[in-house]
Amino acid sequence: MHLQNGQALRRCRCLCHKIYTNHINRIKMTKADIVNEIYKSTGLDKAAVLTTIERFMEVVKDSLANGENVYLRGFGSFIVKTRSEKTARNISKNTTIIIPEHKIPAFKPSHVFMEMVKGE
Repeated sequence: MHLQNGQALRRCRCLCHKIYTNHINRIKMTKADIVNEIYKSTGLDKAAVLTTIERFMEVVKDSLANGENVYLRGFGSFIVKTRSEKTARNISKNTTIIIPEHKIPAFKPSHVFMEMVKGE
């Protein structure tokens, strides 16, 4: 089968996209994947596992929104960090703007967790 240059390029891009997508899919875990893992290992109902995970995330988000840090021994801490006020540039208008102090959520893994990921 003889392909024109454009057809070969399109097929190559398509193949590269599939390889890239498969690579990305192998290195991520979604909420559904977590539910399935817990369901397989515990035998609990999938709906109950999903409800528990969603409620856990709501509690963490609500706590951080209220300025409370969440500490999970052996796993890590969900913390609120404060970014100080800073000066920035709006390049398109050639002006200086002030970005006010603001809070952001962050996760700090525990030492045990860090060592596990490092493979030590």
